[in-house]
Amino acid sequence: MVSTDRLLAFAAMSFLLIVIPGPSVLFVIGRALAQGRRAALTTVLGNTLGAYVLVVAVALGVGAVVERSVLIFTGLKLIGAAYLVYLGVKAWRQRGALHAAVTGDAPAAHGSLRTLGEGFVVGVANPKTMVFFAAVLPQFVDRAAGHVPAQMLVLGLVFNLIAIVSDSGWGLVAATTRDWFAGSPRRLSLVGGTGGLTMIGLGVTVAVTGRTD
Repeated sequence: MVSTDRLLAFAAMSFLLIVIPGPSVLFVIGRALAQGRRAALTTVLGNTLGAYVLVVAVALGVGAVVERSVLIFTGLKLIGAAYLVYLGVKAWRQRGALHAAVTGDAPAAHGSLRTLGEGFVVGVANPKTMVFFAAVLPQFVDRAAGHVPAQMLVLGLVFNLIAIVSDSGWGLVAATTRDWFAGSPRRLSLVGGTGGLTMIGLGVTVAVTGRTD
């Protein structure tokens, strides 16, 4: 299996990548500002599941195909970007209803399962994570030790454990800020609009970001 030194080296590199806010982190922050703590944490879980699908794909050899194919990579990236813009526009349009939702005067926008699914889509279409797993993850595998797919799955699990802790922290901080704004309908509407604009801007950024070859 994976040696301790390789595991620690991969964990260190993963940490450096994760702490720099990327599509998943910014999406979690936007969701926290727009819908609160529960939605943010559910989104983190969805993101993590989506990211682990990428790990499985790399372990099975699919990741290499995606990395080498400009068409497939670009297609996945644009799907993720379009979805982010869609969610951002939706959050912007619903910003005026946030105060009622927080105070209990109106039902939540949608359930946890749907929020989980939205986070999953963003996680699995995240170009930053996609490139990292396809290009970096295989470098930490000891092929002489055998069980290469299993080693990749273990390394991917380490990445996702770090990510879920870091992303949850970002989400909780953002949600706490949102709670402070909740005392004023106008301020809360501003926060919801900011969350929507964050997701729209993120979607545009993902769309125009190229591969690192």
